[in-house]
Amino acid sequence: MLLLARCLLVVLASSLLVCPGLACGPGRGFGKRRHPKKLTPLAYKQFIPNVAEKTLGASGRYEGKITRNSERFKELTPNYNPDIIFKDEENTGADRLMTQRCKDKLNALAISVMNQWPGVKLRVTEGWDEDGHHSEESLHYEGRAVDITTSDRDRNKYGLLARLAVEAGFDWVYYESKAHIHCSVKAENSVAAKSGGCFPGSATVHLEQGGTKLVKDLRPGDRVLAADDQGRLLYSDFLTFLDRDEGAKKVFYVIETREPRERLLLTAAHLLFVAPHNDSGAAGPASGPSALFASRVRPGQRVYVVAERGGDRRLLPAAVHSVTLREEAAGAYAPLTAHGTILINRVLASCYAVIEEHGWAHRAFAPFRLAHALLAALAPARTDAGGGGSVPAPQPAAEARGSGPASGIHWYSQLLYQIGTWLLDSETLHPLGMAVKSS
Repeated sequence: MLLLARCLLVVLASSLLVCPGLACGPGRGFGKRRHPKKLTPLAYKQFIPNVAEKTLGASGRYEGKITRNSERFKELTPNYNPDIIFKDEENTGADRLMTQRCKDKLNALAISVMNQWPGVKLRVTEGWDEDGHHSEESLHYEGRAVDITTSDRDRNKYGLLARLAVEAGFDWVYYESKAHIHCSVKAENSVAAKSGGCFPGSATVHLEQGGTKLVKDLRPGDRVLAADDQGRLLYSDFLTFLDRDEGAKKVFYVIETREPRERLLLTAAHLLFVAPHNDSGAAGPASGPSALFASRVRPGQRVYVVAERGGDRRLLPAAVHSVTLREEAAGAYAPLTAHGTILINRVLASCYAVIEEHGWAHRAFAPFRLAHALLAALAPARTDAGGGGSVPAPQPAAEARGSGPASGIHWYSQLLYQIGTWLLDSETLHPLGMAVKSS
C-alpha cells in the first residue's frame, strides 16, 4: 500500500511537471497544422488586452518621468529604422527615443505594415515626451508608448493597423483616436522583457555544516541560514528553485549597506525586508519589518544583515548606502526554503517575488511544502543491503531527472501567478515581475 501511494504521488508530480513542457516544446505540436490567423481589425475605442493600460495584465505601473539629465535616460535608445517615418514635430529627435522593448515591437510592426500594404510605411506621430504634452503618468514620459498611423494616413487602415500592433507584441494597444493608434509596452526590466525575481549565480548562502555555497550549487538536502517570523536565525531546508536559468544574463538591482558593508544583487520584483523606523535592532524582524520590492528600496532605509555582537550572531538593521539601478550578471536563481526566507550575502531576503506581501506568498506555498514533506515521509532513507549504509531518500520527480534541480520556472509558481492575476489588484503585484514566478 505504501509503495502504491508513493507511485501515485510520483506519477502526479511528474504529470504536472511534464505537461507544461510538452505544450511549450519544439516542433509543430499536436494536431493539424494551423492555418494563418485571420486578422480582425480593432473597433474604434477598443483596446487589447481588455484591462487598463497601467495594470499587470497590460503594460504595468508608471515608474516616473524620464528627463534628459536623469539617471534613467540611458534606458532610452534611438530608433533609426528607415522603414519607419517619425513625425518629430519638436525637431529634437525625441520621438525616436524609446525603450529597447518598444523599439523591438515597433520594428516588428514596421515589417508587418509593409507586408500588409506594399508601398506603405509605419508612421510615428508621438514617442517619448519630454515636454509634458500628455496626461499625468503617461507612459510616453518613459519612452514606453508610441502613437502611430500609416504613412498614407488612410484612416480606413487604422483598425487593421491596431490589430497588426497586437500581433507584433505590444503589451497594450488602443484605438484611441480617429487620427492614431496608441501602443505601449511593459517596463524594460519586466519579466516579459528581461528579468524575474532572482539572485545571480555568484550569490552565496551559509550552510549548517559550516562555510558558504554558491546559490547556483544548492541541492535538496542542503540546510541554509534563514530566519523565522520572530527574526531568529535558524537553518532551513532548501526545497527547490522557483526559477533557475544558468545561461541567463539578467538585470539586477545592487543594494549596498553602510555598516556593516554588505552588497546584495536581486531583481526588481524580488522582496527584501526593510526595518521600521522605530526598530532599535534589539528584536530584528519581529518588530514589524516591511517586505518591499527591490525596486522600491531607497538609500536611508534599513535592511537586515547578520552581525556578530558579544560572540552572538544575530540580525541587525543596517542602513542602505546606495541603490544602483542596474547591473548585469550571469545566471538567475530563486531558491525556496521551508521558512520562506534566506540569507544571501549575509542580507535577509524573502524567497518570494512579484506580490508585495511576504506572508500571503508564504501561505500560498503551504500546499507545496506539505506535498514536499509527504514525499519525504513516503520515501525515507533506506538501509543499503550491501554495506549497511544509508541511501538518501528519492528527490521529487523534477529534480530526479538530472544532476540537480530542473531548469526553468517552477510549475507551482506559474500556477500561483495565474491565480494572482485573476484575484489581486495591480497595486499588490509588481508590474515588472512575474509572480512568485521569479522567485
